[in-house]
Amino acid sequence: MFDRRTLLRAGGTAAAGALGAAALASAQQAAATPLLPHDHPAGPVDPTDPTAGVTRTLLQQHPSPAEGWAAVQTLVRIPRHKQSGRHSHPGVEVGYIIRGDVLMEFDDAPALRLRTGDPFFIPSGAIHNALNVGTVTTMMLSTYVVDETKPLVTTY
Repeated sequence: MFDRRTLLRAGGTAAAGALGAAALASAQQAAATPLLPHDHPAGPVDPTDPTAGVTRTLLQQHPSPAEGWAAVQTLVRIPRHKQSGRHSHPGVEVGYIIRGDVLMEFDDAPALRLRTGDPFFIPSGAIHNALNVGTVTTMMLSTYVVDETKPLVTTY
């Protein structure tokens, strides 16, 4: 008998390949799209900065069916031993770990250990930090439904 996690992991391998290919194709298409204000340029990673080298590439952004809201999708890359930094979003985040291992820390909830193939959900306004605890650069596909009048990310 299969439990939900086993099914997610088995399906996750195929889905990760498909999502990874789609994300890379979208990233190439989005190359002309400006980076989000909180992006860091690619280059040498400062060993003393815990967020150095973290990138968020905007893949697509569209108006939501609900007035005043937007659907935004990004590809997030977190190098080994680095972290996103404590932040929140003005709406929900629905994500998928394409590659890597992350400890998702929350200010007001227990931490979640996420691995390749795992989906995740972050409630609106939840302060969180994604810490790469694996051996490779983590890649996450994050989709947000957010208040379009507010910045996508608020850092703390």
